[in-house]
Amino acid sequence: MQLETPKGFRDFTGLDAQKREQIRNILIGTFRKYGFEPAETPIIEFREFVEGENKQDEAVSDIFRLKDRGERDLALRYEFTFQLKRLMQAKKLPYKRYQIGSVFRDEPTSGNRMRQFTQCDIDVVSSSFRDEAEILAITSSILSKLGIKFTIFINNRKLLNEILEKENIPSESFLDVIKEIDKLDKLPEQEIIKNLKKFRAENLLSIFKNPESFFERYENYKEIKELKEYCGYYGIKVKFLPSLARGLSYYNGSVFEVKSEIKESITGGGSYIFNGVQCTGISFGLDRLSSLANLALESKTLLIISIQQDKRAVEIAESLREKEIPCILSYGKISKSLEFANAKNIPYVFFLGDEEVKKKLVKLRDMKTGKEVLFSLAKAIKKIKG
Repeated sequence: MQLETPKGFRDFTGLDAQKREQIRNILIGTFRKYGFEPAETPIIEFREFVEGENKQDEAVSDIFRLKDRGERDLALRYEFTFQLKRLMQAKKLPYKRYQIGSVFRDEPTSGNRMRQFTQCDIDVVSSSFRDEAEILAITSSILSKLGIKFTIFINNRKLLNEILEKENIPSESFLDVIKEIDKLDKLPEQEIIKNLKKFRAENLLSIFKNPESFFERYENYKEIKELKEYCGYYGIKVKFLPSLARGLSYYNGSVFEVKSEIKESITGGGSYIFNGVQCTGISFGLDRLSSLANLALESKTLLIISIQQDKRAVEIAESLREKEIPCILSYGKISKSLEFANAKNIPYVFFLGDEEVKKKLVKLRDMKTGKEVLFSLAKAIKKIKG
């Protein structure tokens, strides 16, 4: 029996798992502050629903395909956004939902790209540029809390289409051209130019290198100005990037992407229409956030060592848990228990023996200093909470 995970899949335990949990808590807390409600959806869907109308998109072509015992064509979800087509039905609008969970793509792996990864999405069904600005404000707030240096880039698909139209590129080639533009941060520029020549669109890259004032000549640049103005209300800075395309074909308005010190984007999203309703959203990759986040992972767990005082140890542990203080009970040798506390970075240990029970006290050991002091339970709790 092989115990190793398949390529592109991995386990998370210990400090890695704690860090990911802390990031999840920050994400959920921020999402809820802005009025987003949770949703959960199946990992497996009918393949036809997963593929939708976007079969030509790279992400869609990389879905994991499978069949059940009834030979039905199924697939693992590759993202959460397409599932909104079902969730949004009969909802009071605007519908603001967040979702965190695993998504899957059957694609080549790399250092920061796995086949199973955790996405953390927010979307607004029935949205305007005001909601886009709010989503970017949420993004800025979260990344700041995580201690990540970042730059938010924005563009607009309508503006991109207008530029393509004025460059006399046939409308049936728009999506192919946009897909090539989207590879600018993945492939050398000369290779992109070579690919764009197939569509007589190689001049686009020189257009994109113009200063922002150049783009005021285009009608749809006004949507960039509106979004930037509203972002200013939130006190956040965004940077216009005319070559920003985002690969998925369903985007129809603003698109955004956030860059940090790694090559890949750490979050991205945009606006789209589902079931005739304008929507907008953004997706955070938990794996990439975890690799970049600068968080202090301090254990708040307490270890209670029972020295033949199990009943009292359980009573104290339960009273502490009622006060939201996490604790672990240990009934073994003291030396082994302390070794466990050190291995788990547990900051404090209670010793509970005959003497402590008779005096109605606990002996508190600070694992950093090694200092041991007898306290009443109330004073010990105060010390632990700091």
